[in-house]
Amino acid sequence: MPQPSEQILVRGVNWLGDAVMTTPALRRLREAKPSARITLFTHEKLAGLWTGQPFIDEVMTFSNADNPWQVSRRVRERNFTCAVVFPNSIRSALELWLARIPRRIGFARPGRGLFLTDALPPRRDAVPMRKRSVAEIRRLIATNAPPETIPAAANHIHDYLFLTAALGASATPIAPRIFVTDQQTAALCQKLHLENASAERPWFGLNPGAEYGPAKRWPANRFAAAAVILQKHAHCRWLIFGGPGDVASAEKITAEICHGGGAPGDVLNLAGKTTLNELAAALKMCRLVLSNDTGPMHLAAAVGTPVVVPFGSTSPELTAPVFSAPVKIVRVPVPCAPCFRRECPIDLRCLEEIKITQVVSAATEILGESAG
Repeated sequence: MPQPSEQILVRGVNWLGDAVMTTPALRRLREAKPSARITLFTHEKLAGLWTGQPFIDEVMTFSNADNPWQVSRRVRERNFTCAVVFPNSIRSALELWLARIPRRIGFARPGRGLFLTDALPPRRDAVPMRKRSVAEIRRLIATNAPPETIPAAANHIHDYLFLTAALGASATPIAPRIFVTDQQTAALCQKLHLENASAERPWFGLNPGAEYGPAKRWPANRFAAAAVILQKHAHCRWLIFGGPGDVASAEKITAEICHGGGAPGDVLNLAGKTTLNELAAALKMCRLVLSNDTGPMHLAAAVGTPVVVPFGSTSPELTAPVFSAPVKIVRVPVPCAPCFRRECPIDLRCLEEIKITQVVSAATEILGESAG
């Protein structure tokens, strides 16, 4: 079989939520280059996300143990004709320069322009994610400054589309999408002894963690209280999601939901028990997901499940799911948000002021809309 004339390498991003946000660009690249071989080069922790996705042909992985020379040597052996570099790091560009890929496309950033053949300027509508200093936060609160206005066109999805447009792909946005097969869902149900959702007893999902830090985590006891109310309202069952670091919090939430009236079999703690591939299938089984601003939020929307999200230190204009499943953002206007800090230096008012009733109301609205 003849080799495709174009061998395109896409250097993927390293976080789950960001990775999901690149899928519109990858889908557009596939549309523009139907006969090219598109290889996604990603950290091994994200490999399961890309398994079986129709808009790429192959997944190559690297690990934390790999140094730039090891990575570049493996990539150079493949004779790629061009590369698109999604991350903004110096290292991601350096590795592909060392691999001698003839054309290398990425954003111009200090210290890495030398390693790119196409060092693109920032988009006109781009807004940087700038971490506020503690002094600035206190000043904004003292003066009761109005919340910062960020245009919707600043969403990071447009950045990735802008990069693949350099190879002739359309920059017109489409929904982030991760495809889940019936076989994936069936395998998950068999492994975890899950029943499929029904109209009378749907599965809802709850994702109370956020790897970025506590400034993105709505209090766990409020998630549990909202879940109890929704369980009585919608007669739902709950799947509790999270990584290995969320197991203790998820166990506590599970106990609180059961104490609020849920039967033990109606609340299943899956924290630390699913692969990325299985997480995608479990999220697709849900009729609704409550989540912090974190990777599973993006994944839930990308598999087509409505999501309700309390937003704290970050900006929904920049990183909320867009163009996909219904998403309800719950936030309160505070002078210091978005601060983009991992931990709040004051009183976490951006999340503490979000009431349980607001989240429940958003969930009820989204359920009504999806039912209609």
